[in-house]
Amino acid sequence: MSPYFAEFLGTTVLLLLGDGVVANVVLSKTKGHGAGWIVITFGWAMAVFVGVALVGDISGAHLNPAVTVGMAVAGKLPAADVAGYIVAQMLGAMTGATLVWAMHRHHFAVTQDPDAKLGVFCNAPAIRTMPENILSEVLGTGVLVLAALMMVAGEKGLGAINALPIAFVVFAVGLCLGGTTGYAINPARDLGPRIVHFLVPIPDKRDSDWGYSWIPVVGPILGGILAALIYKAIAV
Repeated sequence: MSPYFAEFLGTTVLLLLGDGVVANVVLSKTKGHGAGWIVITFGWAMAVFVGVALVGDISGAHLNPAVTVGMAVAGKLPAADVAGYIVAQMLGAMTGATLVWAMHRHHFAVTQDPDAKLGVFCNAPAIRTMPENILSEVLGTGVLVLAALMMVAGEKGLGAINALPIAFVVFAVGLCLGGTTGYAINPARDLGPRIVHFLVPIPDKRDSDWGYSWIPVVGPILGGILAALIYKAIAV
């Protein structure tokens, strides 16, 4: 399997499960409606586990442009591979989000809260304040990427054996650092589904909050670069 297709497949599954758990919790008349933050954070951690386990030995299972950029800055991925990885991740994120929308169309229709509908696809801050929102994404992604770099088994990144440890890292980031912005910690995870929200027909949906959309892109990329620089400084 091509590493680019592996990144597409892994990110598709990541978003199918990750956005799926959010839909299950926030949309009306689902079996999991109202289950809360712990279910969402654990569901996202398990989504990462499955995605990494599926393709870790093929592409390194970045599934995240911030991880890809961090791996490249740290010298773990050829610069020529970066663009292909990110395109595959974006397409996978959009595919996974589209599948979640298709599966939950009737639940979107009966949900009254337009913010909840948007929240299935992408993040929004609890308190909208740009410096702190960016810092939240930088720190959360920095922890994730530094952990991923320390766990690297092969040239491209994480092998499948690291699926569970990296899932625990995502779980910890969500529980401990995710309450301010919803912890995108992944530009593709936020921007790809945000585009899907803009494109698909959802009754009484709100705008896609493009004014905030750059923060879950820039913050994680900065966090990935910072983690890579720290890794290079401490690696022996």
